[in-house]
Amino acid sequence: MATLVSFQAHPDDESISAGGTLAKAAAAGHRTVLVFGTRGEHGEVSEGFLDDGELLWQRREREVHRSAQILGVQRVEFLGYHDSGMMGTPENDLTDAFWQADVDDAASRLADILREEDADVLTIYDSDGGYGHPDHIQVHRVGLRAAELADTPRVFEGTMNRDHIKRSMLAAVEAGTMPSDDAPSPEDFDSFGRPESMITTTVDVRPFLDQKRASMRAHASQIGESSFFLMMPPDAFERGFGWEWFIRHGVPDDHRDDDLFAGLD
Repeated sequence: MATLVSFQAHPDDESISAGGTLAKAAAAGHRTVLVFGTRGEHGEVSEGFLDDGELLWQRREREVHRSAQILGVQRVEFLGYHDSGMMGTPENDLTDAFWQADVDDAASRLADILREEDADVLTIYDSDGGYGHPDHIQVHRVGLRAAELADTPRVFEGTMNRDHIKRSMLAAVEAGTMPSDDAPSPEDFDSFGRPESMITTTVDVRPFLDQKRASMRAHASQIGESSFFLMMPPDAFERGFGWEWFIRHGVPDDHRDDDLFAGLD
């Protein structure tokens, strides 16, 4: 069996971007490890949600351990940086923000974990972090460098399938589940993820959607019961989250597969 280390920016990112892949890998007997750049200190939380004296990062750390249990993840680690907020916000400039971290220093922390685990596979994000979040972009930069330092053989950039999103939105309009007046135009998604032509690896996670959704629910401070993630009917959730997409490093542009572990003993 192999070891997968999934490097994420904040607690709850693992649920949304890779929850199905993590659950599928664990079910197949692979060791799965989560590493976070931050504890999500600057996430939004409803007034009165936290206990008296409780800090958001404390709640989010507990939430992610629950999520990891649901997904079968065997180890959770944090690199020790602080949430950088959204792009262009004052939090970007704080000295302890992940966005401000020296890439080599942060990469050495992650590389230590990769070596300890003798990791076969590392997942990060694409170079835009999916949608331009500074911490997600930093995960890409730090993750690539850490893989070099630790000689991790397989690196996959998690991304969104831009064309799939567009098709799903159009299908929802045609089915009448989304009024055409409210529907975004296809061009609104041109900065999200990557086009299908760039995606090398499509993981079918439909058998693991119950775990993926339960993992999302574990992050109650960020994904409330009224969020669109949890309000979506099962068929819509399957269309939106039944596959997870990656770009594998070091393979030809026309390479296509459906498994992060293909060919590993």
